[in-house]
Amino acid sequence: MSEYEVVYFDVLVIGSGGAGLRAAIAAKEAGAKTAVVCKSLLGKAHTVMAEGGIAASLANVANQDSWQTHFKDTLFGGKYVNDWRSALIHAKESPEAVRELERWGAIFDRTKDGKILQREFGGHTFPRLCHVGDRTGLEMIRTLQDRIVALEIELFIECMITRLLVNDGVVVGAFGFRKSTGKTIVLMAKAVILATGGLGRIWRITSNSWDGTADGQALAYEAGAELKDMEFVQFHPTGMLWPPGVKGLLVTEAVRGEGGLLKNKLGERFMKKYDPQRLELSTRDLVARAINQEIKEGRGTEHGGVFLDISHKSAAYIKNKLPSMYQQFMEFADVDITKQPMEVGPTCHYAMGGVKVHPETQESTMRGLFAAGEVAAGLHGGNRLGGNSLSDLLVFGKRAGGAAAEYAAAIKNFAYFEEVKLNRYQRELIAPFENTGNENPALLYADLQELMETHVGIIRHGDKLKEAAETLKTLSNRYPRTRVAGDPRYNFGWHWCLSLKFMLTVAEIITRAAGARKESRSSHTREDFPDLDPEWGKKSIIVRRNKEALEIGTEPLPAMPEDIRKLLEDDLK
Repeated sequence: MSEYEVVYFDVLVIGSGGAGLRAAIAAKEAGAKTAVVCKSLLGKAHTVMAEGGIAASLANVANQDSWQTHFKDTLFGGKYVNDWRSALIHAKESPEAVRELERWGAIFDRTKDGKILQREFGGHTFPRLCHVGDRTGLEMIRTLQDRIVALEIELFIECMITRLLVNDGVVVGAFGFRKSTGKTIVLMAKAVILATGGLGRIWRITSNSWDGTADGQALAYEAGAELKDMEFVQFHPTGMLWPPGVKGLLVTEAVRGEGGLLKNKLGERFMKKYDPQRLELSTRDLVARAINQEIKEGRGTEHGGVFLDISHKSAAYIKNKLPSMYQQFMEFADVDITKQPMEVGPTCHYAMGGVKVHPETQESTMRGLFAAGEVAAGLHGGNRLGGNSLSDLLVFGKRAGGAAAEYAAAIKNFAYFEEVKLNRYQRELIAPFENTGNENPALLYADLQELMETHVGIIRHGDKLKEAAETLKTLSNRYPRTRVAGDPRYNFGWHWCLSLKFMLTVAEIITRAAGARKESRSSHTREDFPDLDPEWGKKSIIVRRNKEALEIGTEPLPAMPEDIRKLLEDDLK
Protein backbone atom coordinates (compact mmCIF):
# COMPACT_ATOMS: atom_id res chain seq x y z
CA MET A 1 0.00 0.00 0.00
CA SER A 2 3.04 2.24 -0.28
CA GLU A 3 1.60 4.09 -3.29
CA TYR A 4 -1.43 5.21 -1.28
CA GLU A 5 -1.61 7.88 1.38
CA VAL A 6 -3.13 6.02 4.34
CA VAL A 7 -4.52 7.67 7.48
CA TYR A 8 -6.35 6.27 10.50
CA PHE A 9 -9.21 7.69 12.59
CA ASP A 10 -11.75 6.45 15.08
CA VAL A 11 -14.55 8.40 13.39
CA LEU A 12 -14.50 9.67 9.82
CA VAL A 13 -17.17 12.20 8.81
CA ILE A 14 -17.78 12.57 5.07
CA GLY A 15 -19.35 15.99 4.53
CA SER A 16 -18.77 19.41 6.05
CA GLY A 17 -22.27 20.91 6.17
CA GLY A 18 -24.30 21.37 9.33
CA ALA A 19 -24.83 17.64 9.96
CA GLY A 20 -21.20 16.73 9.31
CA LEU A 21 -19.73 19.46 11.50
CA ARG A 22 -22.17 18.79 14.35
CA ALA A 23 -21.41 15.05 14.13
CA ALA A 24 -17.67 15.68 14.21
CA ILE A 25 -18.01 17.93 17.26
CA ALA A 26 -20.01 15.26 19.12
CA ALA A 27 -17.54 12.51 18.19
CA LYS A 28 -14.53 14.56 19.24
CA GLU A 29 -16.15 15.60 22.52
CA ALA A 30 -16.81 11.89 23.19
CA GLY A 31 -13.08 11.22 22.94
CA ALA A 32 -12.82 9.84 19.41
CA LYS A 33 -9.98 10.75 17.07
CA THR A 34 -12.09 12.45 14.41
CA ALA A 35 -11.65 13.82 10.90
CA VAL A 36 -13.93 15.62 8.44
CA VAL A 37 -13.72 15.22 4.67
CA CYS A 38 -14.75 18.35 2.75
CA LYS A 39 -15.55 17.81 -0.92
CA SER A 40 -15.07 21.53 -1.48
CA LEU A 41 -13.66 24.23 0.79
CA LEU A 42 -14.69 24.49 4.41
CA GLY A 43 -17.56 26.95 4.59
CA LYS A 44 -18.95 26.23 1.11
CA ALA A 45 -21.42 23.53 2.17
CA HIS A 46 -24.98 23.80 0.90
CA THR A 47 -26.11 24.55 4.48
CA VAL A 48 -24.98 28.16 4.02
CA MET A 49 -27.76 28.54 1.42
CA ALA A 50 -30.47 27.74 4.00
CA GLU A 51 -32.08 31.08 4.68
CA GLY A 52 -35.37 30.94 6.54
CA GLY A 53 -34.47 29.62 9.98
CA ILE A 54 -34.20 26.71 12.40
CA ALA A 55 -37.50 25.14 13.45
CA ALA A 56 -37.71 24.65 17.22
CA SER A 57 -40.58 25.07 19.67
CA LEU A 58 -38.91 27.67 21.91
CA ALA A 59 -42.30 29.40 22.28
CA ASN A 60 -40.67 32.85 22.35
CA VAL A 61 -43.28 34.43 20.06
CA ALA A 62 -46.25 32.08 20.56
CA ASN A 63 -46.17 30.83 24.16
CA GLN A 64 -48.68 28.09 23.35
CA ASP A 65 -46.16 26.32 21.09
CA SER A 66 -44.78 22.98 22.29
CA TRP A 67 -42.81 19.98 21.12
CA GLN A 68 -46.12 18.13 20.79
CA THR A 69 -47.40 20.65 18.23
CA HIS A 70 -44.10 20.61 16.36
CA PHE A 71 -44.25 16.80 16.29
CA LYS A 72 -47.81 16.85 14.94
CA ASP A 73 -46.96 19.46 12.29
CA THR A 74 -44.01 17.39 11.10
CA LEU A 75 -46.10 14.23 10.72
CA PHE A 76 -48.95 16.10 9.06
CA GLY A 77 -46.52 17.67 6.58
CA GLY A 78 -45.03 14.26 5.77
CA LYS A 79 -48.49 12.69 5.41
CA TYR A 80 -47.76 10.25 8.23
CA VAL A 81 -45.16 8.13 6.45
CA ASN A 82 -42.45 9.67 8.64
CA ASP A 83 -40.67 7.47 11.15
CA TRP A 84 -42.56 8.77 14.18
CA ARG A 85 -39.58 7.98 16.42
CA SER A 86 -37.33 10.36 14.48
CA ALA A 87 -40.04 13.05 14.49
CA LEU A 88 -40.45 12.69 18.26
CA ILE A 89 -36.72 12.98 18.98
CA HIS A 90 -36.46 15.95 16.62
CA ALA A 91 -39.37 17.85 18.16
CA LYS A 92 -38.16 17.28 21.72
CA GLU A 93 -34.46 18.04 21.15
CA SER A 94 -34.60 20.94 18.67
CA PRO A 95 -35.02 23.69 21.31
CA GLU A 96 -31.88 22.64 23.20
CA ALA A 97 -29.99 22.29 19.90
CA VAL A 98 -30.73 25.96 19.15
CA ARG A 99 -29.78 27.07 22.65
CA GLU A 100 -26.53 25.14 22.34
CA LEU A 101 -25.75 26.91 19.07
CA GLU A 102 -26.47 30.21 20.81
CA ARG A 103 -24.06 29.30 23.65
CA TRP A 104 -21.38 28.66 21.04
CA GLY A 105 -21.77 32.17 19.69
CA ALA A 106 -24.54 32.13 17.08
CA ILE A 107 -26.20 35.53 16.70
CA PHE A 108 -29.98 35.45 16.24
CA ASP A 109 -32.57 38.15 15.60
CA ARG A 110 -34.23 39.11 18.88
CA THR A 111 -37.61 39.93 20.32
CA LYS A 112 -38.03 43.21 22.21
CA ASP A 113 -37.27 41.44 25.48
CA GLY A 114 -34.08 39.86 24.11
CA LYS A 115 -35.25 36.34 23.34
CA ILE A 116 -34.53 34.57 20.05
CA LEU A 117 -37.05 35.84 17.51
CA GLN A 118 -39.16 33.27 15.64
CA ARG A 119 -41.00 33.73 12.35
CA GLU A 120 -43.92 31.99 10.67
CA PHE A 121 -43.27 29.35 8.04
CA GLY A 122 -45.29 27.04 5.84
CA GLY A 123 -46.87 24.07 7.60
CA HIS A 124 -45.98 25.25 11.11
CA THR A 125 -48.91 26.02 13.41
CA PHE A 126 -47.03 28.74 15.28
CA PRO A 127 -44.10 31.12 14.57
CA ARG A 128 -41.25 28.67 15.16
CA LEU A 129 -38.25 29.50 12.99
CA CYS A 130 -35.26 30.97 14.82
CA HIS A 131 -33.43 33.12 12.30
CA VAL A 132 -30.72 35.61 11.42
CA GLY A 133 -32.46 37.71 8.78
CA ASP A 134 -32.45 35.39 5.78
CA ARG A 135 -28.87 34.15 6.37
CA THR A 136 -29.47 31.55 9.06
CA GLY A 137 -27.55 28.69 7.45
CA LEU A 138 -24.51 30.89 7.02
CA GLU A 139 -24.55 31.78 10.71
CA MET A 140 -24.94 28.12 11.65
CA ILE A 141 -21.92 27.08 9.61
CA ARG A 142 -19.84 29.98 10.94
CA THR A 143 -20.61 28.95 14.50
CA LEU A 144 -19.96 25.24 13.97
CA GLN A 145 -16.73 25.95 12.10
CA ASP A 146 -15.46 28.00 15.02
CA ARG A 147 -16.16 25.03 17.27
CA ILE A 148 -14.40 22.64 14.88
CA VAL A 149 -11.30 24.85 14.88
CA ALA A 150 -11.34 25.20 18.67
CA LEU A 151 -11.47 21.40 19.06
CA GLU A 152 -8.63 20.98 16.54
CA ILE A 153 -10.54 18.44 14.47
CA GLU A 154 -8.54 17.34 11.44
CA LEU A 155 -9.88 18.42 8.05
CA PHE A 156 -9.31 17.00 4.58
CA ILE A 157 -10.11 19.96 2.35
CA GLU A 158 -11.05 19.44 -1.32
CA CYS A 159 -11.04 15.68 -0.98
CA MET A 160 -13.59 13.60 -2.91
CA ILE A 161 -14.69 10.15 -1.73
CA THR A 162 -15.51 7.62 -4.46
CA ARG A 163 -15.89 4.38 -2.48
CA LEU A 164 -16.66 3.16 1.01
CA LEU A 165 -14.36 0.36 2.18
CA VAL A 166 -16.20 -2.77 3.30
CA ASN A 167 -14.85 -5.90 5.00
CA ASP A 168 -17.29 -8.78 5.55
CA GLY A 169 -20.29 -6.47 5.52
CA VAL A 170 -18.71 -3.91 7.86
CA VAL A 171 -17.72 -0.40 6.74
CA VAL A 172 -14.08 0.20 7.70
CA GLY A 173 -13.16 3.40 5.88
CA ALA A 174 -13.29 5.32 2.62
CA PHE A 175 -11.30 5.70 -0.60
CA GLY A 176 -10.90 8.94 -2.49
CA PHE A 177 -8.46 11.50 -3.83
CA ARG A 178 -7.18 15.00 -3.20
CA LYS A 179 -8.41 17.45 -5.84
CA SER A 180 -5.26 19.56 -5.60
CA THR A 181 -2.96 16.72 -6.68
CA GLY A 182 -5.20 13.95 -8.02
CA LYS A 183 -3.43 11.56 -5.61
CA THR A 184 -5.45 8.83 -3.96
CA ILE A 185 -6.04 8.63 -0.22
CA VAL A 186 -7.21 5.74 1.96
CA LEU A 187 -8.99 6.81 5.14
CA MET A 188 -9.30 3.87 7.51
CA ALA A 189 -11.87 4.37 10.26
CA LYS A 190 -13.60 2.37 12.94
CA ALA A 191 -16.83 4.26 12.15
CA VAL A 192 -17.88 6.31 9.12
CA ILE A 193 -20.60 8.99 9.13
CA LEU A 194 -22.18 10.07 5.84
CA ALA A 195 -23.25 13.72 5.90
CA THR A 196 -23.02 14.45 2.19
CA GLY A 197 -26.32 16.26 1.71
CA GLY A 198 -28.69 16.14 -1.23
CA LEU A 199 -29.15 15.13 -4.84
CA GLY A 200 -30.86 18.07 -6.54
CA ARG A 201 -28.28 18.37 -9.32
CA ILE A 202 -29.91 15.35 -10.96
CA TRP A 203 -32.61 17.80 -12.13
CA ARG A 204 -32.10 20.68 -14.55
CA ILE A 205 -33.89 23.27 -12.38
CA THR A 206 -32.65 23.08 -8.81
CA SER A 207 -31.81 25.23 -5.81
CA ASN A 208 -28.98 22.90 -4.82
CA SER A 209 -25.33 23.88 -4.87
CA TRP A 210 -22.95 22.18 -7.31
CA ASP A 211 -22.03 19.58 -4.68
CA GLY A 212 -25.60 18.20 -4.45
CA THR A 213 -24.73 15.22 -6.64
CA ALA A 214 -26.09 12.26 -4.62
CA ASP A 215 -22.63 11.08 -3.51
CA GLY A 216 -23.66 9.70 -0.11
CA GLN A 217 -26.78 7.94 -1.34
CA ALA A 218 -24.78 6.23 -4.11
CA LEU A 219 -21.83 5.38 -1.84
CA ALA A 220 -24.15 3.77 0.72
CA TYR A 221 -26.09 1.83 -1.93
CA GLU A 222 -22.94 0.54 -3.64
CA ALA A 223 -21.55 -0.54 -0.28
CA GLY A 224 -24.69 -2.53 0.52
CA ALA A 225 -26.72 -0.27 2.82
CA GLU A 226 -30.48 0.03 2.40
CA LEU A 227 -32.10 3.24 1.14
CA LYS A 228 -35.61 4.34 2.05
CA ASP A 229 -38.35 6.68 0.72
CA MET A 230 -36.32 7.63 -2.35
CA GLU A 231 -39.43 8.51 -4.37
CA PHE A 232 -40.05 11.55 -2.15
CA VAL A 233 -38.24 14.54 -3.65
CA GLN A 234 -39.35 18.03 -2.68
CA PHE A 235 -39.82 20.75 -5.28
CA HIS A 236 -39.67 24.07 -3.48
CA PRO A 237 -42.48 26.33 -4.73
CA THR A 238 -40.34 29.41 -5.19
CA GLY A 239 -37.16 29.44 -7.21
CA MET A 240 -35.96 32.33 -9.37
CA LEU A 241 -37.10 32.22 -13.00
CA TRP A 242 -35.18 34.99 -14.67
CA PRO A 243 -32.55 35.49 -15.98
CA PRO A 244 -31.87 31.92 -17.24
CA GLY A 245 -28.45 31.78 -15.59
CA VAL A 246 -29.99 31.78 -12.10
CA LYS A 247 -33.14 29.79 -12.86
CA GLY A 248 -33.95 27.62 -9.85
CA LEU A 249 -31.99 29.67 -7.33
CA LEU A 250 -33.92 29.56 -4.07
CA VAL A 251 -36.30 32.34 -3.04
CA THR A 252 -36.60 31.62 0.66
CA GLU A 253 -39.91 30.71 2.23
CA ALA A 254 -39.14 33.51 4.66
CA VAL A 255 -40.54 35.88 2.01
CA ARG A 256 -43.94 34.27 2.54
CA GLY A 257 -43.29 33.98 6.26
CA GLU A 258 -42.81 37.75 6.39
CA GLY A 259 -46.03 38.44 4.46
CA GLY A 260 -45.28 37.80 0.78
CA LEU A 261 -48.30 37.03 -1.42
CA LEU A 262 -48.50 34.63 -4.36
CA LYS A 263 -50.41 35.94 -7.40
CA ASN A 264 -50.97 34.75 -10.96
CA LYS A 265 -50.66 36.97 -14.02
CA LEU A 266 -54.25 38.15 -13.49
CA GLY A 267 -53.32 39.49 -10.07
CA GLU A 268 -55.35 36.82 -8.27
CA ARG A 269 -54.12 35.55 -4.91
CA PHE A 270 -54.63 31.98 -6.03
CA MET A 271 -53.73 30.10 -2.82
CA LYS A 272 -57.23 30.94 -1.59
CA LYS A 273 -58.45 28.19 -3.94
CA TYR A 274 -55.98 25.53 -2.86
CA ASP A 275 -55.63 26.07 0.90
CA PRO A 276 -57.98 28.81 2.14
CA GLN A 277 -56.83 28.36 5.74
CA ARG A 278 -53.03 28.41 5.46
CA LEU A 279 -52.84 30.27 2.13
CA GLU A 280 -49.19 31.07 1.24
CA LEU A 281 -48.04 29.27 4.38
CA SER A 282 -49.38 25.90 3.28
CA THR A 283 -46.94 23.00 2.99
CA ARG A 284 -44.38 23.16 0.21
CA ASP A 285 -45.76 20.21 -1.74
CA LEU A 286 -49.24 21.77 -1.91
CA VAL A 287 -47.94 25.24 -2.87
CA ALA A 288 -45.70 23.77 -5.57
CA ARG A 289 -48.60 21.82 -7.07
CA ALA A 290 -50.82 24.92 -6.91
CA ILE A 291 -48.24 26.99 -8.82
CA ASN A 292 -47.82 24.20 -11.33
CA GLN A 293 -51.59 24.10 -11.86
CA GLU A 294 -51.86 27.88 -12.36
CA ILE A 295 -49.13 27.72 -15.00
CA LYS A 296 -50.68 24.68 -16.66
CA GLU A 297 -54.06 26.45 -16.93
CA GLY A 298 -52.52 29.50 -18.61
CA ARG A 299 -52.36 31.92 -15.70
CA GLY A 300 -48.58 31.91 -15.47
CA THR A 301 -46.20 34.81 -16.02
CA GLU A 302 -44.18 35.71 -19.09
CA HIS A 303 -41.33 33.39 -18.13
CA GLY A 304 -43.55 30.50 -17.01
CA GLY A 305 -44.07 31.10 -13.30
CA VAL A 306 -46.12 33.19 -10.88
CA PHE A 307 -45.56 36.38 -8.91
CA LEU A 308 -44.41 36.57 -5.30
CA ASP A 309 -45.03 40.07 -3.99
CA ILE A 310 -43.91 41.61 -0.72
CA SER A 311 -43.79 45.22 -1.97
CA HIS A 312 -46.80 46.10 0.24
CA LYS A 313 -44.36 46.02 3.18
CA SER A 314 -42.09 49.02 3.81
CA ALA A 315 -38.70 49.11 2.13
CA ALA A 316 -36.97 49.30 5.52
CA TYR A 317 -38.83 46.20 6.74
CA ILE A 318 -37.89 44.18 3.65
CA LYS A 319 -34.23 45.19 3.73
CA ASN A 320 -34.02 44.34 7.42
CA LYS A 321 -35.86 41.01 7.31
CA LEU A 322 -34.79 39.81 3.84
CA PRO A 323 -31.42 41.39 3.06
CA SER A 324 -30.17 38.49 0.95
CA MET A 325 -33.34 38.37 -1.14
CA TYR A 326 -33.17 42.10 -1.77
CA GLN A 327 -29.56 41.82 -2.87
CA GLN A 328 -30.13 38.63 -4.90
CA PHE A 329 -32.89 40.12 -7.05
CA MET A 330 -31.14 43.45 -7.50
CA GLU A 331 -27.87 41.84 -8.63
CA PHE A 332 -29.19 38.96 -10.72
CA ALA A 333 -32.52 40.19 -12.09
CA ASP A 334 -32.38 43.99 -11.72
CA VAL A 335 -35.60 43.75 -9.69
CA ASP A 336 -36.20 45.91 -6.61
CA ILE A 337 -38.41 43.68 -4.45
CA THR A 338 -39.40 46.68 -2.32
CA LYS A 339 -41.23 48.00 -5.39
CA GLN A 340 -41.77 45.06 -7.76
CA PRO A 341 -42.97 41.45 -7.49
CA MET A 342 -40.61 38.51 -7.94
CA GLU A 343 -41.17 35.95 -10.69
CA VAL A 344 -40.91 32.47 -9.20
CA GLY A 345 -41.55 28.82 -10.01
CA PRO A 346 -40.91 25.36 -8.52
CA THR A 347 -37.33 24.12 -8.22
CA CYS A 348 -35.93 20.76 -7.08
CA HIS A 349 -34.90 21.41 -3.52
CA TYR A 350 -34.66 18.53 -1.04
CA ALA A 351 -34.62 14.73 -0.77
CA MET A 352 -36.74 13.31 2.03
CA GLY A 353 -35.48 9.82 1.25
CA GLY A 354 -31.97 8.51 1.78
CA VAL A 355 -29.99 6.06 3.86
CA LYS A 356 -32.19 4.03 6.18
CA VAL A 357 -31.04 4.73 9.74
CA HIS A 358 -31.99 3.87 13.31
CA PRO A 359 -33.64 6.97 14.87
CA GLU A 360 -31.70 6.80 18.13
CA THR A 361 -28.20 6.28 16.75
CA GLN A 362 -28.41 7.13 13.04
CA GLU A 363 -26.67 3.82 12.28
CA SER A 364 -27.46 2.40 8.86
CA THR A 365 -28.27 -1.22 8.04
CA MET A 366 -24.50 -1.83 7.76
CA ARG A 367 -22.29 -2.00 10.82
CA GLY A 368 -19.85 0.86 11.02
CA LEU A 369 -21.85 3.19 8.78
CA PHE A 370 -23.92 6.08 10.14
CA ALA A 371 -25.74 8.90 8.32
CA ALA A 372 -27.17 12.29 9.27
CA GLY A 373 -28.83 15.23 7.56
CA GLU A 374 -30.35 15.19 4.10
CA VAL A 375 -28.54 11.99 3.11
CA ALA A 376 -30.53 10.10 5.78
CA ALA A 377 -34.22 9.13 5.66
CA GLY A 378 -37.04 8.90 8.18
CA LEU A 379 -37.75 12.25 9.81
CA HIS A 380 -39.57 14.10 7.05
CA GLY A 381 -41.76 11.38 5.54
CA GLY A 382 -43.26 12.44 2.24
CA ASN A 383 -42.53 16.17 2.56
CA ARG A 384 -40.23 18.32 4.69
CA LEU A 385 -41.47 21.41 6.49
CA GLY A 386 -39.35 24.53 6.06
CA GLY A 387 -36.86 25.00 8.88
CA ASN A 388 -36.94 21.36 9.93
CA SER A 389 -33.81 20.72 7.86
CA LEU A 390 -31.56 22.90 10.03
CA SER A 391 -32.80 21.50 13.32
CA ASP A 392 -32.50 18.02 11.75
CA LEU A 393 -28.79 18.70 11.12
CA LEU A 394 -28.17 19.73 14.71
CA VAL A 395 -30.22 17.05 16.46
CA PHE A 396 -29.22 14.05 14.39
CA GLY A 397 -25.71 15.21 13.60
CA LYS A 398 -25.10 15.22 17.35
CA ARG A 399 -26.68 11.80 17.78
CA ALA A 400 -24.72 10.29 14.88
CA GLY A 401 -21.42 11.62 16.20
CA GLY A 402 -22.02 10.38 19.71
CA ALA A 403 -23.18 6.93 18.58
CA ALA A 404 -20.30 6.55 16.11
CA ALA A 405 -17.78 7.43 18.82
CA GLU A 406 -19.32 4.88 21.17
CA TYR A 407 -19.25 2.24 18.43
CA ALA A 408 -15.61 3.03 17.60
CA ALA A 409 -14.54 2.87 21.25
CA ALA A 410 -15.57 -0.79 21.38
CA ILE A 411 -13.23 -1.71 18.49
CA LYS A 412 -9.64 -2.39 19.51
CA ASN A 413 -7.85 -2.56 16.16
CA PHE A 414 -8.27 -1.05 12.72
CA ALA A 415 -9.39 -3.42 9.97
CA TYR A 416 -7.10 -4.53 7.20
CA PHE A 417 -8.20 -3.78 3.65
CA GLU A 418 -7.01 -5.77 0.65
CA GLU A 419 -4.69 -3.94 -1.70
CA VAL A 420 -6.23 -5.73 -4.68
CA LYS A 421 -9.51 -3.92 -4.00
CA LEU A 422 -7.74 -0.60 -3.64
CA ASN A 423 -6.08 -1.17 -7.00
CA ARG A 424 -9.50 -1.81 -8.54
CA TYR A 425 -10.85 1.40 -7.06
CA GLN A 426 -7.81 3.23 -8.39
CA ARG A 427 -8.51 1.92 -11.91
CA GLU A 428 -12.13 3.07 -11.60
CA LEU A 429 -10.91 6.48 -10.52
CA ILE A 430 -8.64 7.13 -13.49
CA ALA A 431 -10.81 5.34 -16.09
CA PRO A 432 -12.26 8.62 -17.52
CA PHE A 433 -8.73 9.60 -18.59
CA GLU A 434 -8.11 6.24 -20.26
CA ASN A 435 -11.46 5.37 -21.85
CA THR A 436 -11.33 4.99 -25.61
CA GLY A 437 -14.86 6.29 -26.21
CA ASN A 438 -15.76 9.80 -27.26
CA GLU A 439 -18.77 10.40 -25.00
CA ASN A 440 -18.84 13.94 -23.63
CA PRO A 441 -19.84 13.73 -19.93
CA ALA A 442 -21.38 17.23 -20.10
CA LEU A 443 -23.78 16.14 -22.85
CA LEU A 444 -24.61 12.92 -21.01
CA TYR A 445 -25.34 14.95 -17.90
CA ALA A 446 -27.59 17.34 -19.84
CA ASP A 447 -29.58 14.36 -21.15
CA LEU A 448 -29.94 13.00 -17.61
CA GLN A 449 -31.21 16.33 -16.28
CA GLU A 450 -33.70 16.78 -19.09
CA LEU A 451 -35.05 13.26 -18.62
CA MET A 452 -35.57 13.73 -14.88
CA GLU A 453 -37.10 17.17 -15.38
CA THR A 454 -39.69 15.94 -17.90
CA HIS A 455 -40.39 12.41 -16.62
CA VAL A 456 -39.70 12.38 -12.86
CA GLY A 457 -40.70 15.89 -11.81
CA ILE A 458 -43.52 17.37 -9.74
CA ILE A 459 -46.25 15.46 -11.60
CA ARG A 460 -45.52 11.84 -12.54
CA HIS A 461 -47.20 9.14 -14.59
CA GLY A 462 -46.54 5.42 -14.69
CA ASP A 463 -45.91 5.34 -18.45
CA LYS A 464 -43.42 8.21 -18.22
CA LEU A 465 -41.65 6.56 -15.28
CA LYS A 466 -41.29 3.31 -17.25
CA GLU A 467 -39.93 5.24 -20.20
CA ALA A 468 -37.50 7.06 -17.91
CA ALA A 469 -36.29 3.79 -16.39
CA GLU A 470 -35.53 2.40 -19.86
CA THR A 471 -33.81 5.59 -20.97
CA LEU A 472 -31.70 5.59 -17.81
CA LYS A 473 -30.35 2.18 -18.80
CA THR A 474 -29.25 3.69 -22.12
CA LEU A 475 -27.63 6.64 -20.36
CA SER A 476 -25.81 4.32 -17.95
CA ASN A 477 -24.53 2.27 -20.88
CA ARG A 478 -23.07 5.46 -22.34
CA TYR A 479 -21.15 6.26 -19.15
CA PRO A 480 -18.21 3.83 -19.68
CA ARG A 481 -17.48 5.67 -22.94
CA THR A 482 -17.12 9.05 -21.23
CA ARG A 483 -13.70 10.61 -21.58
CA VAL A 484 -11.96 13.56 -19.97
CA ALA A 485 -8.66 15.19 -20.84
CA GLY A 486 -5.98 17.19 -19.10
CA ASP A 487 -4.09 17.00 -15.85
CA PRO A 488 -5.71 15.35 -12.80
CA ARG A 489 -4.87 18.39 -10.65
CA TYR A 490 -7.99 20.52 -10.11
CA ASN A 491 -9.68 18.93 -13.11
CA PHE A 492 -13.35 19.92 -12.78
CA GLY A 493 -14.35 17.83 -15.82
CA TRP A 494 -12.96 14.73 -14.14
CA HIS A 495 -14.66 15.51 -10.83
CA TRP A 496 -17.96 16.06 -12.59
CA CYS A 497 -17.59 12.83 -14.55
CA LEU A 498 -17.16 10.91 -11.28
CA SER A 499 -20.18 12.69 -9.78
CA LEU A 500 -22.19 11.79 -12.88
CA LYS A 501 -21.79 8.10 -12.04
CA PHE A 502 -23.33 8.74 -8.61
CA MET A 503 -26.22 10.69 -10.16
CA LEU A 504 -27.00 8.01 -12.76
CA THR A 505 -27.16 5.39 -10.01
CA VAL A 506 -29.46 7.43 -7.78
CA ALA A 507 -31.65 8.64 -10.66
CA GLU A 508 -32.53 5.03 -11.41
CA ILE A 509 -33.30 4.36 -7.75
CA ILE A 510 -35.62 7.37 -7.53
CA THR A 511 -37.37 6.51 -10.79
CA ARG A 512 -37.92 2.89 -9.86
CA ALA A 513 -39.17 3.82 -6.38
CA ALA A 514 -41.55 6.41 -7.87
CA GLY A 515 -42.91 3.74 -10.19
CA ALA A 516 -43.49 1.39 -7.27
CA ARG A 517 -45.52 3.81 -5.14
CA LYS A 518 -48.90 3.73 -6.85
CA GLU A 519 -50.60 6.65 -5.11
CA SER A 520 -50.24 10.40 -4.67
CA ARG A 521 -48.81 11.45 -1.31
CA SER A 522 -47.10 14.71 -0.36
CA SER A 523 -44.24 15.43 -2.78
CA HIS A 524 -45.00 12.32 -4.86
CA THR A 525 -47.89 13.01 -7.25
CA ARG A 526 -49.05 10.39 -9.76
CA GLU A 527 -51.50 11.45 -12.48
CA ASP A 528 -52.51 7.81 -12.94
CA PHE A 529 -53.01 7.31 -9.17
CA PRO A 530 -54.23 10.75 -7.98
CA ASP A 531 -55.50 9.74 -4.53
CA LEU A 532 -53.99 8.76 -1.22
CA ASP A 533 -54.02 4.99 -0.71
CA PRO A 534 -54.41 4.00 2.97
CA GLU A 535 -52.39 0.84 2.37
CA TRP A 536 -49.42 2.82 1.08
CA GLY A 537 -49.70 4.96 4.20
CA LYS A 538 -48.65 1.95 6.26
CA LYS A 539 -45.31 1.17 4.64
CA SER A 540 -42.09 2.52 3.18
CA ILE A 541 -40.28 1.57 -0.02
CA ILE A 542 -36.85 0.06 0.63
CA VAL A 543 -34.13 -0.15 -2.02
CA ARG A 544 -31.08 -2.39 -1.74
CA ARG A 545 -28.41 -3.81 -3.98
CA ASN A 546 -28.66 -7.56 -4.57
CA LYS A 547 -25.39 -8.53 -6.23
CA GLU A 548 -25.44 -6.20 -9.24
CA ALA A 549 -29.23 -5.76 -9.39
CA LEU A 550 -31.40 -3.05 -7.88
CA GLU A 551 -33.98 -4.65 -5.59
CA ILE A 552 -37.13 -2.85 -4.40
CA GLY A 553 -39.29 -3.96 -1.52
CA THR A 554 -41.45 -2.54 1.24
CA GLU A 555 -41.46 -2.63 5.02
CA PRO A 556 -44.17 -1.59 7.48
CA LEU A 557 -43.87 1.71 9.30
CA PRO A 558 -42.86 1.26 12.95
CA ALA A 559 -45.80 0.71 15.27
CA MET A 560 -46.88 3.81 17.16
CA PRO A 561 -47.62 3.43 20.90
CA GLU A 562 -51.03 4.46 22.14
CA ASP A 563 -49.91 7.57 24.04
CA ILE A 564 -48.24 8.94 20.90
CA ARG A 565 -51.21 8.03 18.73
CA LYS A 566 -53.48 10.00 21.06
CA LEU A 567 -51.51 13.15 20.24
CA LEU A 568 -52.58 12.70 16.63
CA GLU A 569 -56.19 11.61 17.13
CA ASP A 570 -57.80 14.78 15.78
CA ASP A 571 -55.49 14.84 12.74
CA LEU A 572 -56.01 11.16 11.91
CA LYS A 573 -59.82 11.31 11.98
